[in-house]
Amino acid sequence: MNAAPGSGAPFDVDAFLARPLTARLATQGPTVRPVWYLWEEGAFWILTGPWARLPAHLRKDPAVAPVVDSCDLGTGEVRQVIAQGRAELLPFDAERGRRKLSRYLGPRAEDWDARFRHYLLADPEEAGSRWVRIRPDRLVAKDLGFQPADG
Repeated sequence: MNAAPGSGAPFDVDAFLARPLTARLATQGPTVRPVWYLWEEGAFWILTGPWARLPAHLRKDPAVAPVVDSCDLGTGEVRQVIAQGRAELLPFDAERGRRKLSRYLGPRAEDWDARFRHYLLADPEEAGSRWVRIRPDRLVAKDLGFQPADG
């Protein structure tokens, strides 16, 4: 990985990926889909299941490329993390699901839309919920920020 701690990355990659940003995940096809993710243990974790085409795409070819970026024209923050790796389909666990969904929906699961609470309460085998884990073989972080013009 190019942007491991101490690698000279232009910003704190772990802190950036801990923000509730939307990634775009490219798979063979090609297809690109927006996804919510959790960055943990040096990997992207993405929730999927029979409601999505992602598992079928990954079974055909597990090569993927997630991209996470920000662009704030007011502050001039423009950052990106581009990764490449192979995806694995793994069993779902509710605790990781709670951590992932809390970062996007807030800490109180009882306030979440029912379809998101369902992921945590349903039997994962019955619901077909799975994790996609992507441990990047390559990860590049870029800071393309600029100084905004005074208003």
